[in-house]
Amino acid sequence: MALTPEDVVTKQFQHVRFKEGFDPDEVDDFLDEIVVEWRKTIAENEELKAKLAAYESGSAPAEAAPAPAPVAEEPVVEAAPEPVVAEAPAADAAPAAASAGIIELAQRLHDEHVAEGQAQKDKLISEAQAQAAAIVAEAEAKGRDELSRLESERATLESRISELRTFERDYRTQLRGFIEEKLRDLDVTGTSSGASAVSSAGL
Repeated sequence: MALTPEDVVTKQFQHVRFKEGFDPDEVDDFLDEIVVEWRKTIAENEELKAKLAAYESGSAPAEAAPAPAPVAEEPVVEAAPEPVVAEAPAADAAPAAASAGIIELAQRLHDEHVAEGQAQKDKLISEAQAQAAAIVAEAEAKGRDELSRLESERATLESRISELRTFERDYRTQLRGFIEEKLRDLDVTGTSSGASAVSSAGL
């Protein structure tokens, strides 16, 4: 069975009837399959790492050299070494090509990750700058609205104060005129009363 991560994600266990939970035997069997597949994967990875290390260190051609040994046992002929020389580069070329392919793939993946990280960074910076600009604009708009409201209130209060001062001045003027008028009336009344009293006394 070729176990994949999707198999682990989508695996569903049968519920037992008389108690909660999954069937322990089924779960154990599935976990055993996971362990077997993972061990195979680990062994394959170790083998590939060993081969890659051997190719990079140059020991692979020395191990591949015994393959054409039977040709060397035949009678010495000028043309006999040529197949060995011709096959050696072919044997060396495959590991070198594999190593180059792995290195190229790793470099491409690295470049993709770097580019993706740079794009993500630029996106986050752009979003942060846009959000900061929106916050500043909103704060400035609120500040302008508040100043406008305060200016309107100040103008209203100043107008009300001016009205109250005018009312006070008019009231004082009217009150003074009223009092002066009453004083004049008193003076006139007092003078008239005095004249009447003198007339009565003369009679």
